[in-house]
Amino acid sequence: MWEKKEPDTQRGQQSLAGSKSDAQQSVAAYQPTGTSAKGRGQANIGPSLIIKGEVSGSEDLTIEGQVEGKIHMRDHNINVAQSGRVSAEIHAKSVVIHGEVNGNVVADEKIEIAESGRLVGDLSAPRIAISDGAQFRGSVDMSHAQGGRTAAPPQVKEKPQVQVAAQGKMAG
Repeated sequence: MWEKKEPDTQRGQQSLAGSKSDAQQSVAAYQPTGTSAKGRGQANIGPSLIIKGEVSGSEDLTIEGQVEGKIHMRDHNINVAQSGRVSAEIHAKSVVIHGEVNGNVVADEKIEIAESGRLVGDLSAPRIAISDGAQFRGSVDMSHAQGGRTAAPPQVKEKPQVQVAAQGKMAG
C-alpha cells in the first residue's frame, strides 16, 4: 500500500531501452543480399521489371528486365543479362552485354559483348571485347582514356638514329 511507484516516464524509458536493444540486435543480424565485404552492393532489375527514365546509383547493376532512358553508373559495373533488354545510353566503369542493348555505351575501363549479346550503337572504351557470335552494329572509339576524356593524339618524335654494325666473318 505504501510502496513507492516509479514515475510513468521512467517506466516508459525502461521498456524503450529493452526494445531498443532488441531492435539493435535485429539490425545487426540483418545482412542485405548482394552486399560484398567492402560494402558495395549489387542491384538487380528483375526479369518482370520495366523501367522508363534515368537510372543512377552507387552500386553494381544487373539488368534482367527492360530499361528505357539513361543509365549512369560511372564508378560501377553494369551487366545486361541474357533476358535483359535496354534501350538507353549507358555510362559505367565496365559493361558486359549478354542480352540486347540499343544505344551508345561509354565505359571508363571495358566493354564486353558476349556471344549471346546484341548491340546497336556506338562504343567508347579503352578496352573492347566482342565474342565470336555476338551481334554488333555501330562504331568503336578506343581512344577513350580513363576519366571519360579523349586521349590526346600521340606526338610524333624524331626518328632515332640507328647504327648498324658491319657484317663480316666472326673469328673464332
